[in-house]
Amino acid sequence: MYNTIIFDVDGTLMDTERAVLGSLQKMLKIDYDRDIETHELYFVLGIPGVYSLKELGIHDIHKAHARWEHFMKDFYHSIEVFGGISDLLITLKQRNINQGIVTSKTTQELQDDFVPFGLMDQLTHFVCADDTLKHKPNPEPLLKFLEISGADPVTSIYIGDTIYDYECARDAGVDFGLALWGCKDHTKIPAKYKFEQPNDIIKLLSN
Repeated sequence: MYNTIIFDVDGTLMDTERAVLGSLQKMLKIDYDRDIETHELYFVLGIPGVYSLKELGIHDIHKAHARWEHFMKDFYHSIEVFGGISDLLITLKQRNINQGIVTSKTTQELQDDFVPFGLMDQLTHFVCADDTLKHKPNPEPLLKFLEISGADPVTSIYIGDTIYDYECARDAGVDFGLALWGCKDHTKIPAKYKFEQPNDIIKLLSN
């Protein structure tokens, strides 16, 4: 079975949707006088912020991205770890399962949004958006993880919540498990496994 489990962060380990979308809406309204409905911004979930801004037709990408990060601070109170995740990571570590993350967050965003929740102690390796030239759905981030960790793709599984995560895993030759607790529409994602709750991952390993 699997001896390495790799997690996405946003929508998989952390519920950051309100913070990501709320801060983006605020930045777009204040800086560009653009009112965009929440559902129209779902596409940004799971890809690097700079890609999202390009899709929105923003030209001063670096300035806009810095402003987006600035407004995230106004929404930190809404960020939380999904229920069951902390227990899952502790249990996996006790079972000597290698754990890591491949995320579209930059290293700084990971430091600001994820590290304060105290989950990093359970993780051995991580790959952020600024660690690779290409990003999800391209397989390069997962391939980078396999390279630095020495993990075998055959005994590794990537857990995520978006179609970008699935495509990244598929093209890296790694099995994919869909985190239904953070997924917007599971019907369009042909994952090998669909997990209703974090504990289902433990059940899979126990089979």
